[in-house]
Amino acid sequence: MSVKKNKMRIKIIKKGPYMVTGGVPLYEQKLITDEAGHTKELLDVKQHPLQDQYILCRCGESKNKPFCDGSHTKTGFDATETASRKPYMEKADIFEGSELKLTDAYEFCDHSRFCLRSGGIRENIKKSDDPDARQTAIDEAMICPSGRLVLWDKKTGKPFEKEFEPSLVLIHDPQKDCQGPIWVRGGISIESVDGFEYETRNRVTLCSCGISENKPYCDGSHWMNAGQKLKFRKKWGLDEKKEE
Repeated sequence: MSVKKNKMRIKIIKKGPYMVTGGVPLYEQKLITDEAGHTKELLDVKQHPLQDQYILCRCGESKNKPFCDGSHTKTGFDATETASRKPYMEKADIFEGSELKLTDAYEFCDHSRFCLRSGGIRENIKKSDDPDARQTAIDEAMICPSGRLVLWDKKTGKPFEKEFEPSLVLIHDPQKDCQGPIWVRGGISIESVDGFEYETRNRVTLCSCGISENKPYCDGSHWMNAGQKLKFRKKWGLDEKKEE
């Protein structure tokens, strides 16, 4: 790990924004969908000038997005961090096919919809003895920004992971006509208000709308209405399984 990467950090400010230090590159990308409406890739939109330090909006109300303008002090922003602090593998469910194994921590889902193509990732894992289905499943898992889905080769025991440049990406969702989460790539440290170090992972997504129920992580609230959100929570048993 390089010295530069060691210095990269996201610090969550009490009742406020994210402070990003260590010269972390900041990009903007948008989701691109196929004819069926399923997300297939991310397209570059903008690269912000490199800064050693900057502060990103966490409440969703800044007039200077993606940067904080102090709006969180006037909007009644609930900044409480509610995410479980257990490691990913302790939270993940396991789904296996003939050649591939999927670990799935549903609470990280940001609803970017990369896992829906060609019948969905689980259907492709079931058919993983077919080269096309296998590759589609691998592609779907590796591009999942939130890190909810991690796909493993059962023969080698190793995960399929892209080697990302340590960076942040602001995701825009044209299909849902909304701003999505902050995609944290390449193993950047995230520090809680109380100094706790969240598990450092290759990819996670942080809430930027202020209404996630799994802060600091995104839970898809930026585009879901109340009915959609309730349906999702019931599907995954989030209210029953929610950890302290």
